[in-house]
Amino acid sequence: MNSVDHRERTDSADHRIDGVGDPRRALGGFLRTRRERVAPEHVGLAGGRRRRVRGLRREELAQLAGISVDYYVRLEQGRATQPSAEVLDALAGALGLDGAERRHLATLAGARRGPAPRARVSPLLQRVMDAMAHLPAFATDHRLDVVAWNALGAELMGGLAEPGRRDRNQARYLFLDPASRDVFPEWEDRAVEAVGQLRVFAGRYPDDAEPAGLITELSGRSAEFRRLWATGEVVMCAAGRKRLRHPVAGLLHLDYETLHVPAAPGEVGLVVYVFSADEGSRDAAALARLATAAEEVPGARAG
Repeated sequence: MNSVDHRERTDSADHRIDGVGDPRRALGGFLRTRRERVAPEHVGLAGGRRRRVRGLRREELAQLAGISVDYYVRLEQGRATQPSAEVLDALAGALGLDGAERRHLATLAGARRGPAPRARVSPLLQRVMDAMAHLPAFATDHRLDVVAWNALGAELMGGLAEPGRRDRNQARYLFLDPASRDVFPEWEDRAVEAVGQLRVFAGRYPDDAEPAGLITELSGRSAEFRRLWATGEVVMCAAGRKRLRHPVAGLLHLDYETLHVPAAPGEVGLVVYVFSADEGSRDAAALARLATAAEEVPGARAG
């Protein structure tokens, strides 16, 4: 992973695609991957080569958390629902979960059925993004659809304003369009981010059929997606630096920040990505050239 990216990282739900959309199985899969990560000797248990399972056994984790083995087995198998906050806290402590992992565990444990949210770009948000004419910016929803952008952001990301140039779904673009590997030199890092975000959102909105359908589609069409999905990793971008390549601007080293737009009732919050370069740097000059080129692209602003 890119060492300068600052992210919240964890592993998540069952890597089996048919578990998508089922919060109980997602919770069980998350617990299993965390259990398999813990080295027995790190919690005072005997390890060694003779162990036939990775990490902790179920009964060992149950003992460390102070819960019955039967109850833990039912949790991991998706047969127990709505564990208490005390049980979740005990499991998190026994598994050594960090803050991000604890939040994801709570999300999976508390997922409730409900209508799929809709994404809406307010006129104000679009005006704000357009006003940042010299900073590339775009916004995504919980399905990784790019739903808004400014002219410079559209051009930087491979032609968002022109539907024929690239798919506006970030995951589909990464895994199914070879051109994405030219835009993103660290393609593997970007692919891991996309898979990690899909895991988070699939757990948060289990009744939205579109993310589940996207995951199923990509699993059937991309061996690399299947490989990354099987790792169970979750990555949520926060801030950092990325390299992007553009035919006009060349190779760019840009800082990025993520801004979270709160959700209105019945809607989903959006994530806005804003890129920048140090003033007076070669990258800033390249962005300025790209901004000039972007102004010439028809329909460069999102409608």
